[in-house]
Amino acid sequence: MDRLTEILNGLPIDFANVYIALLRIAAPALMIWILWRTGKPLLSFRREPEIWAILRQSDGTGLPVKHWENIIGSHKSCDIVIPLVTVSRNHAVLTRYDDGSWTVSDADSKNGVKVNGKKVDIAALEPEDIIELGGLKLRLEPITAEQEAHLARLRTKASSGLTSILNVLLLTLLQTMCCLAFLLNGDPEHAFDIVLGFGGIALAQWLVLGFYAAIRRSAFEVETIAFFLCTMGMNVIAATVPGEAVKQLIAMAIGLGVFFLVGWSLRDLERAKVVRYGASVLGIAFLVVTLLFGKEIYGAKNWLIIGGFSIQPSELSKLCFVFAGASTMDRILKKRNLIGFIVYSVVLCGLLALMNDFGTALIFFVTFLSIAYMRSGSIGTIGLACTSLGFAGVIALKIAPHALRRFSVWRHIWEDPLGRGYQQTRSLMCMASGGLLGLGAGNGWMKRLFASDTDVVFATVSEEWGLIAAFAMVAAVVILAFFCLRSAPLGRSSFYTIGACTAASVLLAQTMLNVMGTIDLLPFTGVTFPFVSNGGSAMISAWGLMAFVKAADTRQNASFAIRRPKKNREVTE
Repeated sequence: MDRLTEILNGLPIDFANVYIALLRIAAPALMIWILWRTGKPLLSFRREPEIWAILRQSDGTGLPVKHWENIIGSHKSCDIVIPLVTVSRNHAVLTRYDDGSWTVSDADSKNGVKVNGKKVDIAALEPEDIIELGGLKLRLEPITAEQEAHLARLRTKASSGLTSILNVLLLTLLQTMCCLAFLLNGDPEHAFDIVLGFGGIALAQWLVLGFYAAIRRSAFEVETIAFFLCTMGMNVIAATVPGEAVKQLIAMAIGLGVFFLVGWSLRDLERAKVVRYGASVLGIAFLVVTLLFGKEIYGAKNWLIIGGFSIQPSELSKLCFVFAGASTMDRILKKRNLIGFIVYSVVLCGLLALMNDFGTALIFFVTFLSIAYMRSGSIGTIGLACTSLGFAGVIALKIAPHALRRFSVWRHIWEDPLGRGYQQTRSLMCMASGGLLGLGAGNGWMKRLFASDTDVVFATVSEEWGLIAAFAMVAAVVILAFFCLRSAPLGRSSFYTIGACTAASVLLAQTMLNVMGTIDLLPFTGVTFPFVSNGGSAMISAWGLMAFVKAADTRQNASFAIRRPKKNREVTE
C-alpha cells in the first residue's frame, strides 16, 4: 500500500487536478444513472391483483379473495364487502397461510361468526365447510395448484440477474472512482483504510448478489440503493475521519447479518409473530439499560460504553419498535391490541425523554403515527396523538434545558453565527461554496467542523460532491418510501405491509430531520442520515429496517422472505 501511495503521489499534479475536476462531473452523472436504473423498476412495476380463493354464496355467485388476509364486512373499506345490515362494519378476518390452509376469525362482530352452524372465535376451514356471517352462508373455494402457478406467472417479473449485475458494476465503478480521488487528494497515512473501506463495500455487494443468485433471487434494487448510500457515507468518512473507515465497514457487515436475520424471521409469518414478542421486550430493555448505565454525551444519556466501544441502544430499539408495531389483521381489529401498542409506545418515548434523547423520541413518535394510522385508519386517533405531542413538547422544553437550547436556535442561527448558530451557518456557507458539482473529494472545509461526519453529513456531501449528489442521497430514501407505498395494496399480510411502511417512515423521517435540521428548516435534532452518517449502531439499525422493505416486494423471485413454490406442486415462478 505504501508503494501504491508513492506512485500516486509521484504522478504529475496536473493529473490529480484534472482527475478531480472530471470526477466532479462524472460522479453526479453516474449517481443519477444508478438511481434511475434502480428506482424505475421499484416505482413502475405493475400492481395487478392476486385472487387466492372465491367465497361462493348459496346462489352460486362468488366474491374474489385478493389477499392472504381479508377483512369481511359491510363497510366499503373492507377487502370483501357484504352490504347487509346483519353484517358488521368489520365482521370477520379470512386468513391464508404459507401451507395453503385457511382460517376465519371473528372481529368482535355483533352477530358473531359460525362455521357449520357452530359459533367460533377462530376456526380452520375445510373445503366443504359453511361459513355464516350475519345469516349469509358462504363456502370457501381456494385456487388450485395450476391456478396458483398461472397466478405466479402473471405477477410482475423482478429485474433480471444481468440487470442487477450491471447495476452493481456501475456502483463498483463509482466506488473505484471515489476511492482513487481520495488516494490522490487525501491523507497518505490513511490510504490503506480508505482502500479497505471502499473495497469492503464493493466486496460485500458482490457477495450478497452471488448469494441471491444461489437462492434464485434476481431483484437487487433495494440492496443497490442501500450500498449506494453506504458508499456516500464512506465518502464522508474518507474526507473527515478516514481512520474510522474500517470500523464503519465492520458495522456494515454486522448490519448485513441483521438484515438477513430479520429477513429469515419474516420468511415464516408464524415465526415472525413469535419474534415480535421478544423484540418488544428487547426494545424496552435496551432503553432501560441505557438509562441506568448509559453515559451522557452532549446533553443526551443515550450511549453505552463497553470495552472501549460505544453503542447507541436506542437505534436498535427502532428495529424492535417496528417489529412490535407490525401485526396481522385478526389482531389489528381488536381494540385492546391497539391500546396495548399505545401504552408500549408511551413507555418507550417516556424512557427516551428521561434520557434527554428527544430527537430519537420524535422518530419514535413519527413511527407510532404511521403504525397507529395503518392499524386503526382513524384520523381522530392521529389528531389526538399530535395534540398529546404538543402538550408533551411544551413540558419537555420546560424541564429539559438541552432541548430548549436547540429549539431556541431554530430560525435564529444568523443572530449568533459564532455561537449557537455556528454549526449550521458554516454548513450553509459550505453548501453554497460547493454549488451543484462540489469542490472535489477532500477539498472541503466541512471536515474541520464538529459532527461533519454525523449530524451535518448533508452539508459535507454538498460541499465536496455538490448539491446534485446530496439530493441524490435524499432521492434514494424517497424511492424506498414510495416503493413501500406502491407495494402496500399487494401485501399478502398486514404484518409485511405495516412493517415495510413503518420502516420506510423511520428512514424518511430521519432523512428529513437530518437535512432540514442542517439547513434550519426544522429544529436541529442531531438525528443521523440513514446509511450515510458515521456510526455503527445507526448502520446496523438501518440495515435491519431494510429487511422489512425487502419483505414487501411481491414481484417474481424478488424477496428472500417469500418462499418459492415447491417443485412437487409443479409450480414455477
